[in-house]
Amino acid sequence: MEGIRILSIEKFISAENQTHFYASDLKTHIKKNQSYITNPHKHDSYLCILFTQGFGDHEIDFTSYEIKPGSIFMMAPGQTHHWNLSDDIDGFIFIHTQEFYNFHYTNERIAAFPFFQSIYNQPNLNLNTLDNEKMIDLFENICFENNAELPLRNQMILNYISTIYSLLSRIYFLKNTGTLVKSSTYSDKYQQFEYLVEKKFRTEKSPSKYAELMHITAKHLNRIAKFSTDKTASEVISERIILEAKRKIAHSTTSLSEISFSLGFEDYAYFSRVFKQKEGVSPKEFSVKYKSALVK
Repeated sequence: MEGIRILSIEKFISAENQTHFYASDLKTHIKKNQSYITNPHKHDSYLCILFTQGFGDHEIDFTSYEIKPGSIFMMAPGQTHHWNLSDDIDGFIFIHTQEFYNFHYTNERIAAFPFFQSIYNQPNLNLNTLDNEKMIDLFENICFENNAELPLRNQMILNYISTIYSLLSRIYFLKNTGTLVKSSTYSDKYQQFEYLVEKKFRTEKSPSKYAELMHITAKHLNRIAKFSTDKTASEVISERIILEAKRKIAHSTTSLSEISFSLGFEDYAYFSRVFKQKEGVSPKEFSVKYKSALVK
C-alpha cells in the first residue's frame, strides 16, 4: 500500500469558477488544510511558497532547508515534502496546474524556469530585504485578484505569476544557486532526457535505450548529461531510481522486496547492493533511520 498522499489542487480550491489555481495567506492555508498537509505528501501541481514570518525547516525529497522570513520555495509536481513550523509562521502560497500557465503562455514553457528545469536544481532562495518586499507586494496582488470577482482576473494573476518567476530566475542565475543545470544548446535535449527518465525509469535503466528514444548516440547523451549536471547518464537514471526507492521506503507500508520489484529489480539482494552503494546504508537501515528521525 502506497502511504504517501498525492494532493490534487481540487482539495484546496473552494471557488466554483476556479479549477486550476489556488492562492492564500499561509496562516489561513495551514489552518484550513491541517489534515491534508501534516504528513509528508506530494502535489500534482506547481507550488510557490513565501515565508514572511516565523521559522522552521522544510524537507523536500530528503533534503532539509531552513525556513526564515524571506525564504521562498518553488516546487514542481511530484516532489515529496513536509515541514516543521513555528507557531507564528506566516506568508503566502499559490498553487497552479501546468495547464493554467501554459494555456496562456503558449510561447513559454514553465519547465524553462531554472528552479523547475531539473530535479538537480535547488528549490529555494533566501531573499534580501528589497527582493522580499517586491515579492510580498506581488503575492498580495495575487491573493487580491484571486478573491475579487473582476474582469480578466486570470490574466492579471498570470501576469503576477510570470513576474514572480522571472524575478526569481534572475536572482537564481545571479546567485548561481546550488548545482544549477547549465543553460546551453544542450538544455532542450537534457530536459527531454529527464522527461523520458521520469516516464520510464521503472522499466528502462540503460542509457543506450534512452539515447535510442532520443535519436542520438549513447556517447552524445552522456556528453549532454555531463555538461548539464556534471553527472553521467547512468548516474542520472540511477539517482532517479534511488529517489523513488527512498520515497517508497519512507512513506509507505510496502515491503522492501515489493518496492524492489516495483522499481524493476527482480532480485532484492541486487537492489539492496545498488541502494547501499549510493546511500551508504541498506534499504532497511535507511527505513529505520528515517522513520526514527520523524518521531523525534
